[in-house]
Amino acid sequence: MSDPQKILLIGFGNPGRLDDGLGPALAQAIEEMALPNVTVDIDYQVSVEHAQAIAGCDRVVFADASTDCPEPFSFTRIEPAEHLSFSSHSLSPAAAMSLAGELFAAKAEGYILAVRGYDFNEFGERLSAAAMDNLAAATAFARTLLSGGDWAQVRPWRCEEPASSATAVNRI
Repeated sequence: MSDPQKILLIGFGNPGRLDDGLGPALAQAIEEMALPNVTVDIDYQVSVEHAQAIAGCDRVVFADASTDCPEPFSFTRIEPAEHLSFSSHSLSPAAAMSLAGELFAAKAEGYILAVRGYDFNEFGERLSAAAMDNLAAATAFARTLLSGGDWAQVRPWRCEEPASSATAVNRI
């Protein structure tokens, strides 16, 4: 049996902007499951402070809403990327990974779980019906992966057709 992996899930977005709250909603659902070795962070955006948290983990999954990923979600590995500029307010996930490597010699693997959303142009704390369906599929996928899924079998996951959560889980 291999050592348990420390996994950090960072769900980010603004729950007050409709489907932009998909990342925090997914993170909240996973947090309520209290999965062993999984730490959950919910925030409006990825910030410099996340670099230190990343350094203490083996894997990091950034959960966010997307306006252009395939339905119901996409799951891709990211590599640390030099940040051309950043502020103390927000970073891209790749820039946070890079900063964690530069400052803390972090070796964590990074992934983005992008959940397809549709409504972003109003204020309100609710998700559209279609986004809620996508959230359910992404949450099922994340639950399986984070609770002992075979990460070695994970490959770039792009949903190109409507898929049930069972189909998504089978791709792990």
